[in-house]
Amino acid sequence: MPYVLLALAIAAEVAATLSLRASEGFSRLGPSLIVAAGYLISFVLLAKVLTRLNVGPVYAIWSALGTVGAFVGGALLFGEQARPATVIGAAIVIAGVIVMNLGGGVHQ
Repeated sequence: MPYVLLALAIAAEVAATLSLRASEGFSRLGPSLIVAAGYLISFVLLAKVLTRLNVGPVYAIWSALGTVGAFVGGALLFGEQARPATVIGAAIVIAGVIVMNLGGGVHQ
């Protein structure tokens, strides 16, 4: 169950981050409300996950997949360019999380 909550926390964080862009500096109400709700939901779920799993690897997974999710979402929703260097950077972030989990895992 912690992994399901972690996936939901990541999805909420990505939705909030993409809505932050869509809020146009908090000048649009709908996306601004999604930002607030998304980050609140994400942090609550992340806090629940951290009662069962180790903080370092969990935070690495949450932040890395959130980063990659925002990168992919920005490209798909806002037409942001996915240059070779940014794609390589995203792959390095994912590789770093894998290595971190191989070194200690997420179980307490």
